[in-house]
Amino acid sequence: MTTKLDNYRQGKMPTSSINRVWPLYGAGFENLGKNDQPIEVPMPDFGPDELLIRHDACGLCFSDIKVIRQGEDHPRIYRNMGEDPVVLGHEVVMTVVGVGENLKDQYKPGDRFIIQADIFVDGVGYAYGYEIQGGLSQYNVIDQRILNGDHGNYLIPIHPETGYAESALVEPWACVIAAYYLQYRQGLKDGGTAWFVGPETGQFSLSEGFDQDSHPAVVKLTEMNGPLGEWLRKRAEALGVQVVEVEDFEIVEDEAAKADQVDDIILLSPTIPLIEKISPYLAYHGVLTFYADQPFTEKANLDIGRVHYNRWLFLGGNNRDLSAIYRKAPQRSKLRKGGQALFVGAGGPMGRMHVQHAIESKDHPRLIVCSDASDARLQDLDETFGEEARAKGIEWICTNPMEKIAYEQTMGQFEGTGFDDIIILVPIPAVIADSAPWLAEDGVMNVFAGVARGTTAKLDLNDMVFRNARVIGHSASQIEDMLTMLNKVEDGELSTNRSVAAVGSLEAAKDGLQALIDATYPGKVVIFPNIKDLPLTSVSDLATVLPEVAEKLKDGRSWTKEAENAFLEAMLKDEIDG
Repeated sequence: MTTKLDNYRQGKMPTSSINRVWPLYGAGFENLGKNDQPIEVPMPDFGPDELLIRHDACGLCFSDIKVIRQGEDHPRIYRNMGEDPVVLGHEVVMTVVGVGENLKDQYKPGDRFIIQADIFVDGVGYAYGYEIQGGLSQYNVIDQRILNGDHGNYLIPIHPETGYAESALVEPWACVIAAYYLQYRQGLKDGGTAWFVGPETGQFSLSEGFDQDSHPAVVKLTEMNGPLGEWLRKRAEALGVQVVEVEDFEIVEDEAAKADQVDDIILLSPTIPLIEKISPYLAYHGVLTFYADQPFTEKANLDIGRVHYNRWLFLGGNNRDLSAIYRKAPQRSKLRKGGQALFVGAGGPMGRMHVQHAIESKDHPRLIVCSDASDARLQDLDETFGEEARAKGIEWICTNPMEKIAYEQTMGQFEGTGFDDIIILVPIPAVIADSAPWLAEDGVMNVFAGVARGTTAKLDLNDMVFRNARVIGHSASQIEDMLTMLNKVEDGELSTNRSVAAVGSLEAAKDGLQALIDATYPGKVVIFPNIKDLPLTSVSDLATVLPEVAEKLKDGRSWTKEAENAFLEAMLKDEIDG
């Protein structure tokens, strides 16, 4: 017998002329939809080089909230939203329902895909759910920007049997996985711009990165009047490298501010004010390297937002071979096997993903400390993962920093040892600054939570110089990360379904977005755009609302493909086209 779900999976062309979408007309929740509801628009036409797709499931992300709050001020939005509203939703899985004439050899109805949302064409961003209509809609057209962009095809095929929710959540999970595969330069950028700032005091050298095989294209020199400065000038002349003598720091300040154009800044006699003043001129993936043989007496206000978004790196050392300081760049971004890991803000949706990843990794830490300001979230985290962690021999601790006495007693046992890895999941500068002193020698703090560019946090640079501690950050993903994560899901290595905390129909999307702000659920909210009207419903409440679904949950609390199948069989509209 053919079921309603079987018919749905075939990807039939819609017979309706209506497409329902959630438009965002500008900043503020009052500009989302009309009368707190999605609107009806004509079903989109698609051309010979395009696909008509159906959105099957869409995860809600706090990045969506940033667009709602910022509107046209958001860096990924560059159009008049009042005239051409944004439709959010980038954590999405889709099914092909219509194929353009010129694409029939490549695609067929029923093909299923997830999408790498960061779409670029000729260097211009057209992110899905930002500039291109996103998953908070029933149907959409996939055009050549997506099928033939700067990085090729941004659609990623999935197996027919892979679940909808678990597919949609590959995107946020890919961001989690990508955070543990970050790589950093261990020398001057080949073909880049390097700025050496003195004054020189003593003998310095640069043993690597300035030879025939690899060297900057431009070298800027300020107060470089010693042996290293003389060597750099001679080597630059021999290699055809442009040399810019910068005598007045204030002049180069204006020049550098034009384009964040300096790939490497090397400071030989730094002060904290100098580091704070000069670091804003780093380029994307820029590295600031500084020599220090005496401890600093104050902390530095560093742009932690650009550590996260621009992948800046600060390297300190007391080796007069500056290349040796570069070689101390993070040798790992993965959690240290058998180490001690602290997750700050572990109870939220992304925090839970990081904790789950740590537990399920074959190279897991021996100790996991989860901190969160919500007892309810910590309790749910413990109920979900605690037994599993302990069964793997992981020492498992949950602690609330708002309960000061208990928190200090818990953390006091780590005085002197600290943590090999600290994952920051709270976008609060003071929390970042307070967490950094817990880094162990050779420890890595990963600022996963995105704070705005220009946001500073006070950090002790002595830890970088004398204890080889490192601060890194990132939370985006690329196609390769999506593929890696999808393989983990389809091979059964990691379950994204465990992240599902609440579900709802398209009508529930606004409530779902508000729930993100209110931290209502410990995990992810997933919207199914083509089901019957269903208010936002926690997975734990399905026993009351849809008992036939609840009985197929794992341990009565975790979403499964079997539960999803029962859910869709019950909730898909009788008309398959929605």
